[in-house]
Amino acid sequence: MSCQQSVLAVSRTKHFAYDPCFQPRVLRTLLVLLVIPASGCKMAADGQNLQGVRLYQQGQYDAAMHTFQKAVASDPNNADAYYNMAATVHRMGVARNDSELLGQAETLYNRSLDLDPNNTECYRGLAVLLSETGRSDRAFTLLKNWTMRDPRNSDARIELARLYEEFGDVDAAKAQLAEALQVDQYSARAWNALGRLREQSGDYVQALANYQQSYSLNRFQPQVAERIASLNRSIAHNSTQQAPGTRTVTSTPPVNR
Repeated sequence: MSCQQSVLAVSRTKHFAYDPCFQPRVLRTLLVLLVIPASGCKMAADGQNLQGVRLYQQGQYDAAMHTFQKAVASDPNNADAYYNMAATVHRMGVARNDSELLGQAETLYNRSLDLDPNNTECYRGLAVLLSETGRSDRAFTLLKNWTMRDPRNSDARIELARLYEEFGDVDAAKAQLAEALQVDQYSARAWNALGRLREQSGDYVQALANYQQSYSLNRFQPQVAERIASLNRSIAHNSTQQAPGTRTVTSTPPVNR
């Protein structure tokens, strides 16, 4: 069976080198949950993607890029390999202030989206690149078009909310997250993002509730667990600080007749 004809039956396993969030930018390598035997070319590409991520994390960007190119050679339709190349070139282009590299990254992001039209990380990376290169209008258009093309995809609205947040429109960001939760009330990402916005606005009680909802849906979120613990401490501290100045009525006061 050729690489182009093969099908990998695997729970969505991604080995992403660069997760270009707006704030902050982080590295992400998702763990394999279930692997069912696949064609050799696809398995080779997955292994090369993972190897490339490790090289990237060590700061060996040129070597990582070479490894991702090998993944594409192993499986020309591997969307993750194109994303990884895009993210690596993007990082190098920003570090070197090289517009040519950024142009290459844009082309690679688009190629990845051609192969996987719902690649959330790829949409995020491309939106970041467009914003960084003075084309925020195109970044908004990119994500808005995604929400219209796939209205039942909560991730599309979460990413659009992230972009609104980056540009200071918190109300629009909250509106997008509310719509994301209408689409998928079990989206841990949406609850987490909503909690962050509410925490930033000082609504700590509601933020805590949102974080707790997110964590109940996905326990593999150590950063959310940290926010829950921090907010619990803050709320308890504030309650203690207010206690000396509060008065509690335990009985009905006398009424002069």
